[in-house]
Amino acid sequence: MTMSNSIKPRRLRWWMPATIATLAACTLVAIRRSENIEANFRWFYSALTIAIAILVLLVWLVFFTGLRWRTRFAVLGTLILLVFGITNLVRYDGSADGTAFPRMVWNWTPRRDGNVGDFRVNAGSPELPGLEPAAPVDYPAFLGRERRGLVDGVELERDWNAHPPQQLWRQPIGLGYSAFAVSGSSAVTQEQRREKELIVCYALATGRALWAHTNLVRFRENMGGDGPRATPTLAGGRVYALGATGILDCLELSDGRLIWSRDILKENHTSNLPFGKASSPLVFDDLVVVTGGHTNGPSLLACRSKDGSLAWHSGTNEVGYSSPTLVTLGGKRQVLVLNVGRLTAHEPADGHILWEYHWKEASKALIASQPLVLDGERVVLSAGFGAGCVLLQIKSDGVDKFSVAEVWKNLNMKTHFSSVVARDGFAYGLDDGILACIDLATGKRQWKDGRYGRGQLLRVSDLLLVQTEPGPVVLVEANPSEQREVARLGALSSKTWNNPALAGDFLLVRNDQEAACYRLPVRSLRAEDALRAGSN
Repeated sequence: MTMSNSIKPRRLRWWMPATIATLAACTLVAIRRSENIEANFRWFYSALTIAIAILVLLVWLVFFTGLRWRTRFAVLGTLILLVFGITNLVRYDGSADGTAFPRMVWNWTPRRDGNVGDFRVNAGSPELPGLEPAAPVDYPAFLGRERRGLVDGVELERDWNAHPPQQLWRQPIGLGYSAFAVSGSSAVTQEQRREKELIVCYALATGRALWAHTNLVRFRENMGGDGPRATPTLAGGRVYALGATGILDCLELSDGRLIWSRDILKENHTSNLPFGKASSPLVFDDLVVVTGGHTNGPSLLACRSKDGSLAWHSGTNEVGYSSPTLVTLGGKRQVLVLNVGRLTAHEPADGHILWEYHWKEASKALIASQPLVLDGERVVLSAGFGAGCVLLQIKSDGVDKFSVAEVWKNLNMKTHFSSVVARDGFAYGLDDGILACIDLATGKRQWKDGRYGRGQLLRVSDLLLVQTEPGPVVLVEANPSEQREVARLGALSSKTWNNPALAGDFLLVRNDQEAACYRLPVRSLRAEDALRAGSN
């Protein structure tokens, strides 16, 4: 009898990796299709699912394949070397978009430092040779005169094929997410060029740099990118600008001469926010109001516009990235500011809190949207990261006595970097990157369509001017019945989080790479109507 010494090889247990892959694929599909998971978390949950699946597959490889141990460790070693090689070839270069999806580049790709060529200041008068606006309308602050994202008195042409916008200039610009503020023929913004944080005044019609003020600071943040975030405010012939590290400067608009400067965070012994100071200064009467630091300090401060001396400070809430705004509720002027999980209203004279609302759903949210005040003493709040939106009814119960009631609350509008605008009883905004319309009476969503990303928007009469995150600018009807895009302009071509500015028929757009100015076709432009709307 012959005996065989051959050993029958063990069969691989392929059902295990097949099951793991199937479960992972089903989970990814469920995450992708879920309307309850915002895009900011969708990619994270997807990456976590893939990571867990890979880890379980490695356990299968090492302990359950039935392969020779030498083979198992050889495969595992090869995979480790492959991962090590990839990590030495590529690096993380911030987020690719507003969902925080990572942007990976080759390791030898130059790091973005804001150096976009020689910066030359050409002092002189910012003339508008043959390019005078149809009417002299300024855009002097973040989101316009009243911080409502409303440009009234301007009626834009809807057919940009028959009436194309005219590009006046385009040029590189430093890092940062500041927008332009416009007064007359001057346009002012903030930008980062290497280790210099700049406040720069450009000629509106030509893009020529008229002057620049420099602070030798640089705010660094890996995810969102470096540079200043806040938009300057122009008032009374002066420029008020808050840098990303907390430096508040007051300059002459005509020549950039420094009048006074304060280091808000350092002077109040408070820390910076994780993504830097992004709130724009509020200027009214003889005050300049700005938000405080992340923790351990006042949440709102007022400096005297004349010399920068402290007039008052108030509050202890953790501040967000929203900007203070001056409103009238119950017949009384108030400074309204949306902090992390809390809306507070302050007396303009001394800063004491008139009333506040605890928005518990937003207690862990990244607050960047502006509160929107409506007729009838109502306020709309919106935020992403699971907060959603809420309509508040404010009632005056006597002198300096107010009560707050929730009218409705839901997840039908989840703004992130942008704010909502309103028209004829309906609100429009970018809900998790998709344009949406809700009924302000009920909070019910009317429609949701148009994937414009974490962009920005303004309302121009009966149109929505949307600065999309990828760069193009689109016009959409402010129509509660349907989403109808009527025009599109390839204004920019890379990730854009900066707000657009529309001064009359001059459209200024920028991101952290380039800036451009367009002359938009208009049917009519009435400066007196725009000024009247801004004062209401």
